[in-house]
Amino acid sequence: MLKPLIVANWKMNPLSNEEALRLFKIVKKELKDIESIEIVICPPFTQLPVVSRQPSISLKLGAQNCFWEDEGAYTGEISPRMLRNLGCSYIIIGHSERRKYFGETDEMINKKIRTALKNNLKPILCTGETLEEYKKDKTDKVLISQLQTALKDISKFQISNFKFQIAYEPVWAIGTGVTPNTDGIMSAKLLIRKILAKMYSRPIAEKVRILYGGSVSSKNANDFIKKAGMDGLLVGGASLRPMEFVKIIKSIDS
Repeated sequence: MLKPLIVANWKMNPLSNEEALRLFKIVKKELKDIESIEIVICPPFTQLPVVSRQPSISLKLGAQNCFWEDEGAYTGEISPRMLRNLGCSYIIIGHSERRKYFGETDEMINKKIRTALKNNLKPILCTGETLEEYKKDKTDKVLISQLQTALKDISKFQISNFKFQIAYEPVWAIGTGVTPNTDGIMSAKLLIRKILAKMYSRPIAEKVRILYGGSVSSKNANDFIKKAGMDGLLVGGASLRPMEFVKIIKSIDS
């Protein structure tokens, strides 16, 4: 059994270090006794130093993005090595908002994954189809293309040993309050496992945690884990409401 992984993606929120600290402290206090679930908090870059000074056994630290080089003349970018030095152990790569607003391609995502792994960060690779692709029944084609390109030249050794996770986040469900039914989510998970098994092997595919992301709340979180069989969740807006995020965790832990 894979230990469920719940990831809080704060995106470009909150606006101050003080508010970030408040959010983190509430979650830390309320979830201090949780042992059956692995919890990761991914604040904005500017708040990583503040949050990292609040050591927690129950909460791990993650980043929302990175560049594909360790150092150099890349104005405005942050490298995986820098993030590792700030205490991050996980990193979200290829989020749909990065693809949509910043033109990230699967080839760019592949380079980020390779550099993240080199720096001993655990990637959370985001995949998923747009509404147009969903309506045209292209989900399978999209997932196959995204995974094959993003994981190009990633070895069996690199992807195994619980270092890798893939988040299925249908773009049309992010922040909309609309979610696929559990059968649809389960089908996406099975397809991702099948693709990984073909690229690597079935035993290696079984070691990769597959998360669901998109309008997650305390009302549906348990269904995503227990009914759809997902190995975890990527939580966006709800993670900025600390008690709602706590409810999500506790609904799964119960």
